[in-house]
Amino acid sequence: MDADFAFVDEVVPGVRWDAKYATWDNFTGKPVDGYAVNRIVGSRALCAALGRAQREAAALGFGLLLWDAYRPQRAVDSFLRWSREPEDGRTKPRHHPNIDRAAMVADGYVAARSGHSRGGAVDLTLYHLATGEIAEMGGGHDLMDPISHHGAAGTTPAEAENRRVLRAVMAACGFLAYRCEWWHYTLKHEPHPDTYFDFPVA
Repeated sequence: MDADFAFVDEVVPGVRWDAKYATWDNFTGKPVDGYAVNRIVGSRALCAALGRAQREAAALGFGLLLWDAYRPQRAVDSFLRWSREPEDGRTKPRHHPNIDRAAMVADGYVAARSGHSRGGAVDLTLYHLATGEIAEMGGGHDLMDPISHHGAAGTTPAEAENRRVLRAVMAACGFLAYRCEWWHYTLKHEPHPDTYFDFPVA
């Protein structure tokens, strides 16, 4: 691992995670190249900002659940290859019900160059500290659909409020939201804005 990166849970004690791309539970339907273990890695600047976000969220009764942070470039490349393969229907109902997989890049859901690979982005949600239950957000991780956009019509008042809380917490800790994905945030001041890393999560 690059010296400026760390496992987030070792820097931010108590954070929860489920590294989706290390599992079969993601839009490709299988573990993704570059993810050898179910752990979340981030740049040290990202880890520090997430520590602040965890404290902000806790004051509101929430914890953070991370799905992804640093993403090897080889994983991004595998996403692009997958998007060009014929549709088999296995993950379409859950992850891209209203678009073809080939449209994911043009529609802004999959990028050839990702802030994740620079170590400056994170995918996450909130959970209730009192119960451990994941907060309702009106659609899950990597649902490539307009319902996932910030300000989308069709969410309930509670879901919209949970999204607002997450966005406020992240903004207060130096993160920028991405319009198409309520779960995706990027550091305003990335430590490696021009470098795309490819070491594996291992």
